[in-house]
Amino acid sequence: MDYISLSDYLKNKYGTKVYKLSLTSGCTCPNRDGTISTGGCIFCSEGGSGDFAAAGDSLNEQINSAKALVDSKISSKIPASERKYIAYFQSFTNTYGNQKYLMQIFKEVLDYPEIVGLSIGTRPDCLSDEMIHFLSKLNETKEVWVELGLQTIHENTARLINRGYELPVFEDSYKRLTDAGLKVVVHVILGLPGESDEDMLKTISYLAKLSPTLFGIKLQLLHVLKGTKLAEMYEDEPFRIFELEEYCHLVCKCLKLLPKETVIHRLTGDGPKKLLIAPLWSGNKKPVINTMRKIIAMEK
Repeated sequence: MDYISLSDYLKNKYGTKVYKLSLTSGCTCPNRDGTISTGGCIFCSEGGSGDFAAAGDSLNEQINSAKALVDSKISSKIPASERKYIAYFQSFTNTYGNQKYLMQIFKEVLDYPEIVGLSIGTRPDCLSDEMIHFLSKLNETKEVWVELGLQTIHENTARLINRGYELPVFEDSYKRLTDAGLKVVVHVILGLPGESDEDMLKTISYLAKLSPTLFGIKLQLLHVLKGTKLAEMYEDEPFRIFELEEYCHLVCKCLKLLPKETVIHRLTGDGPKKLLIAPLWSGNKKPVINTMRKIIAMEK
């Protein structure tokens, strides 16, 4: 089936391939510091889902480090002056903390001419009206996305994974963000303990009916990582883990449900190999992507 990949979206908009720079804002999470809970969501590693973020204390050091890593994989045929990037704040909750400081670094990162956009990972219960207004102003000059970790619409699963908020909180944030003209990307995990394929597809169907239409979605295969509460659960009583082709077929069903204009930011995701417990096949990115493409092509 046809869908718009993130790579295609960016290439169509900016006329060239655009690369993500994984950065860190230094934020923690209310689900870790005791405000809501401690320990975070049960699947979250010590890196707060930002295990691939660049090294460096200052923002400039991080950007240079991230660019060096990305540029090492870019063809030398593309001059450095023509390379474009998205600044991606992924780890933990990047609108939770000192608002003045966060606004400063978000503005500062967009002052780099080679950075064409900003992507901010956060929780829907950590978005003040002040922050949304500020991001909407930034969005007038360069593209701003807000990534919300929803994972599932099912409240029993949300409690199990220690998400820490209920669905109406997401709905309120989605409305406030889209009313402000901001693009929203929603993160969904496929394979959460106790969820059937039907449960997961209900989450996708719900997102497919959002108004205004959802800008982007990340479909994330559940990874069991060392040092997480999920790993303890898996060790005590192993739960269902997707096989590769089984997962690919489920992704195809998800794609068929989503609006054609929704940008697919991710089809699976890969956790750090040194932490990965299951599924082990997900640690081999190239064959996973090849199998995914093959099955998507077969299901057209």
